[in-house]
Amino acid sequence: MGPSASPPAPVIVTGATGYVGGRLVPELLQRGLCVRCLVREPRKLQLRPWRNQPGVEVVKDDLSDKSLLVDHLRGCSAAYYLIHSMISSGEDYAGHDRKLAEKFARAAAEARLPRTIYLGGLGEMGAGLSEHLRSRREVEDALASTGVPLTTLRAAMIIGSGSASFEILRYLVERLPVMVTPSWVRTQSQPIAIDDVLYWLAQCLRTPETVGQTLEIGGADVMRYDQLMKIMASELGLPERWVVPVPVLTPKLSSHWIGLVTPVSHRIARPLAEGLRNRVVVNDHRAAELMPHTPLGVQESIHRAVKRTRAGEVPTRWSAAGPIPGDPDWAGGKVFEDIRSITIQATPARVFRAVCRVGGGHGWYSADVLWRIRGWMDLMVGGPGLRRGRRDPNEVEFGEALDFWRVVGLERDRSLRLLAEMKLPGVARLDFDLAPTGGTPAGGDPQTEDSQTQDPESAEATNLTMTARFRPRGLSGLAYWYSVLPLHHVVFGGMLRGIQRAAEAPEGTE
Repeated sequence: MGPSASPPAPVIVTGATGYVGGRLVPELLQRGLCVRCLVREPRKLQLRPWRNQPGVEVVKDDLSDKSLLVDHLRGCSAAYYLIHSMISSGEDYAGHDRKLAEKFARAAAEARLPRTIYLGGLGEMGAGLSEHLRSRREVEDALASTGVPLTTLRAAMIIGSGSASFEILRYLVERLPVMVTPSWVRTQSQPIAIDDVLYWLAQCLRTPETVGQTLEIGGADVMRYDQLMKIMASELGLPERWVVPVPVLTPKLSSHWIGLVTPVSHRIARPLAEGLRNRVVVNDHRAAELMPHTPLGVQESIHRAVKRTRAGEVPTRWSAAGPIPGDPDWAGGKVFEDIRSITIQATPARVFRAVCRVGGGHGWYSADVLWRIRGWMDLMVGGPGLRRGRRDPNEVEFGEALDFWRVVGLERDRSLRLLAEMKLPGVARLDFDLAPTGGTPAGGDPQTEDSQTQDPESAEATNLTMTARFRPRGLSGLAYWYSVLPLHHVVFGGMLRGIQRAAEAPEGTE
């Protein structure tokens, strides 16, 4: 027998925890490729269905250490660069993205990487180019600056379940029968379905002619944004929306308006709103010539995205992208705790499933009116409120958003830890800890006939402990804690009892 064939060189995917990257990895695996994911936080990928497939390697790398990055790039056949900040605040997100791309380009050259593939933004150059699109061009230039062949695919709005652009469009149409809008609603665009983006990204690897090229990709239709809104209303089964464009809404005002109505914060909406001023239509059709493909039209793209959203089948979502804050350091200073426990006659697996259903359309098991009021108050001071919902109605992943909480700890059937992202005069966390008791709950009789004949697994009891921690910041923090303390029995006590009812309910009825 001859020597065994060496495994194929892996393909690097940066941003694999993001919206596009998280969907690109399974697409590449389906094509028989080996994929090495470079991510800041590997725990974000623990529950992805493709995580443990053969050919998948997940590596922790935030691109800050060039020598480490070189090691990870060396021996790979190509790299997808799918990193983009999309944050507009006091931070220089454009400068941050450019520096990160420059570092990646230097590492790619040192590692002798054969090629890089980048997903950029579609838009015509000129004096009116938005900061968002200008930043995308700067990243392109940085990635190509060291001579590593670069393939750039430029796309406009991506339509897909869970994308920021789709969520903005859907919420605006759902919530506003009459919309006073910026004049950009009359700007022409060529939206593209996420399925078509993934096809062209993956097909690049099989098309040598794309090496070193800048290619434009788009869907089958060119239309104005107000026309997109009408199609969205039709797909949602809503009456036609009235759209009244006015010239006085600047990108800044538009972003705050979007942040008020949709789950996307004004910091993310600002660069998106700026980009909507530019006409984004495919003028160069070489992508379709080199990689023949029939893209979806807008109606079918929106139809598919709405269908997947309603079915709770959203593989990736915009709100899960970005860095995860570290575990708060509770040492030093006063930390208030509210600890509550309940014994539930159900297995840890069933209790954990019930715990993981908190937030989103399901609510918080109790005092939903109070939760909505708190969400509204948070929204008024610039927080996320309850609008972000959740990706899946039943499952949670590390790093994803649940309304105004973020999952910062997850151990299947054992614990769930949520860090508050609402505006607060302090730091708050909500922990759920599960421990099997191995017997009948307190007050029960283990010797009854029913307990002897029922299935042992269903007879197992679980102790669920919920701990609310809050470290106040100044006098306002102390005032906040004592003002909400009287409501804890209603909110947290009711939540525990609701989780108990759901976990103890017969299978299929919870």
